[in-house]
Amino acid sequence: MRIIERTPTFGLIVGTRGFFNAELAVNVRSKLLSLLGGYGYDCVITPEDATPCGAIETRDHAKLCADLFRENAGRIDGVIVVLPNFGDELGIVQTLEMAKLNVPVLVQACDDEIDRLSVTERRDAFCGKLSVCNNLYQYGIPFTNTTYHTCAIDSDEFARDVDRFARVCRVVNGLRSARIGAIGARPAAFQTVRFSEKLLQAAGITVVPVDLSEIIFGAGALADGDPAVGAKLAEVKDYGTIPDYVPDENLLKQAKLSVTLDRWMEENECDASAIECWDSIQNNYGCATCLSMAMMGDRLLPSACEMDVAGAVSMYALLLASGNPPSFQDWNNNYGKQRDMCINTHCSSFPKSFMGRDVEVSNLDVLGGTLGADRCFGAVKGQAAPGPVTFFRVSTDDPKGVIKTYVGEGDMTGDPVGSFQGGAAVLRVPGLQRLLDRLCRSGFEHHVAVARDHFADVLDEAITTYLGWDLYRHDRS
Repeated sequence: MRIIERTPTFGLIVGTRGFFNAELAVNVRSKLLSLLGGYGYDCVITPEDATPCGAIETRDHAKLCADLFRENAGRIDGVIVVLPNFGDELGIVQTLEMAKLNVPVLVQACDDEIDRLSVTERRDAFCGKLSVCNNLYQYGIPFTNTTYHTCAIDSDEFARDVDRFARVCRVVNGLRSARIGAIGARPAAFQTVRFSEKLLQAAGITVVPVDLSEIIFGAGALADGDPAVGAKLAEVKDYGTIPDYVPDENLLKQAKLSVTLDRWMEENECDASAIECWDSIQNNYGCATCLSMAMMGDRLLPSACEMDVAGAVSMYALLLASGNPPSFQDWNNNYGKQRDMCINTHCSSFPKSFMGRDVEVSNLDVLGGTLGADRCFGAVKGQAAPGPVTFFRVSTDDPKGVIKTYVGEGDMTGDPVGSFQGGAAVLRVPGLQRLLDRLCRSGFEHHVAVARDHFADVLDEAITTYLGWDLYRHDRS
């Protein structure tokens, strides 16, 4: 099962220290399991009767917990450390050191109550958390902090922290094992999409190449009456409004292309793809790839244009962070004299779910004018509905030998785009001119991945704390 579809599973460490009321650990353990189960997460934790009060304190307890974590290493996405009281720093850090899971770690400490600070009631987790984090730092174990230094286990703040942490785990673990389909060759005219396969592989991201001719011949070999083609043809017809002037045979070509791409992606266990969409497929097969890419996107298999593999990684990272299909856009036009606004576009392959409204599916405009409209069916057209967005870009910086990224948040607006053709989105990004200056000076591409809602915090944490890539976080102020 793909990581985006899997129920997150956390390894749980409930810490305690013998000088403090053990009942605090018993109560927090019980409440934590109930809450996480209610949020929809699975948990791996030592049996309640395996240690006194079901918590981790001694080295023997750490060995027991580490063994359990190693046995379940294939399903543990992250570890949550909870301190009901001061907690034993050695028991916690030794568990993580011996388990060697190499997954994100969240550290939480419980609030004291101002009227419960007697010797038998106080927690001192406020202080204990500093000791635990100091040891994690000494051992070189990266970790994620909660929003507040301490918080109640049943608070809304902690629920939000766990949700954010689950997304961070999904980004980190997903990118460390990602498989990106490279379908076709880079268009000769677009050197901007060149990338380092070796830098990506060093980060755990595998690029799986295939010659475009294999896809073209595979699509051409499918029979018109193939049941898979028939089912896909129905999906094509249902995807958006298709003008009457589009011949039925063009819809059939698109369906066959989609079936072939779907099968190749599944056979090669790819999480995302970059496709040579310009302009071999139109010349040599007779349709665009945009619609096929958009439909894959709606099934949580994002696809980037113009064989931009690093762009596909960007889309996949946004998918992992947000859980919703991203689009692939050009930073394309100024919006009059509104310097914090711009028009982003593509031909387009925007997923229908990203658009947030009904779409038209017809012929490419730019290529249709030069190659002939009859060879260019499959563009998803319309203006994206308003709403908050996150934009993100991964780039391999070969001269410096690093992976660099940027992330920021803004809003799509409903402002008009006039006679603009293809897929369009009007973006408002505070400080846009500063961002564009940074992109120019840092050598970033004109392509960017965009997803609905705000998730910059998730990507920031995943990249800076766990992946170690260079990141520019655009400040909205």
